[in-house]
Amino acid sequence: MLGSHDIKAHRPARWCAVLAFALMTACAGAGDSVDMESLTAQQIFERGERQIEQGQPDDAALTFGEIERLYPYSEFAQRALIMQAFAYHRDQDYPNSRAAAQRYLDFYPAEQDAAYAAYLVALSYYDQIDEVGRDQGLTIQALGALRNVFERFPDSQYARTAKLKFDLAFDHLAAKEMEIGRYYLKRGHYGAAANRFRIVVEDFQTTTHTAEALHRLVECYLSLGLVEEAQTAGAILGYNYRSSEWYQSSYALLTGQGLAADAAGDNWLASIYRQVVRGEWL
Repeated sequence: MLGSHDIKAHRPARWCAVLAFALMTACAGAGDSVDMESLTAQQIFERGERQIEQGQPDDAALTFGEIERLYPYSEFAQRALIMQAFAYHRDQDYPNSRAAAQRYLDFYPAEQDAAYAAYLVALSYYDQIDEVGRDQGLTIQALGALRNVFERFPDSQYARTAKLKFDLAFDHLAAKEMEIGRYYLKRGHYGAAANRFRIVVEDFQTTTHTAEALHRLVECYLSLGLVEEAQTAGAILGYNYRSSEWYQSSYALLTGQGLAADAAGDNWLASIYRQVVRGEWL
């Protein structure tokens, strides 16, 4: 929903004009054409609102566009543009929603609805994020657009929601790396799998996948004969996630080969372990 931008919140107080317009179109069906050039900007705006309320966002988007065409300098033109972006989004026409919202930002960067326009741009990417197995290009674009919302409009009502969605999208990218890593691991491509899990540990350590990534590194490195790396991964796992199932599994793997979950050697994981001990990581 639109929050403070709720459709009804935009309704003018001049109910006489609204009633006159309602009487004018009361008998018109959804598919009947109306001569827009014979209507005022307010009447066209009210028509677009009603179309949204009646579940016709595609028609509403076109209607709001008529205000920009016929009354480009009216007070309703600015409001119609943000409503058009909303209507396109409601219709799941994300490219057009994004284009309308971006046009609003270009024309009215300092207006009250600019934060909402930026949020709609972000949603046009975020709401298309599909299952983990698909290409994650949209996820990356969503992250950038969501970051723009809470950095550019930190005091807006959309900043907190944008940050929450940013964290979810970030977690989504980590899940993609985990999926690929597991794919390689199951097929015995331990080096390729370790590279994917390393990405999660280094670049996505604040996500929910870090504990499993560390455990998978223990599995990969033991299979590759890289004992010190496996021990160090187990040590980091134990330091941060000792009560997790992943640490219990790693501990069993290590002790089963007479090894301890202790930092050993001088490798990339040993460097991370030193940071963990100093409290500078996770």
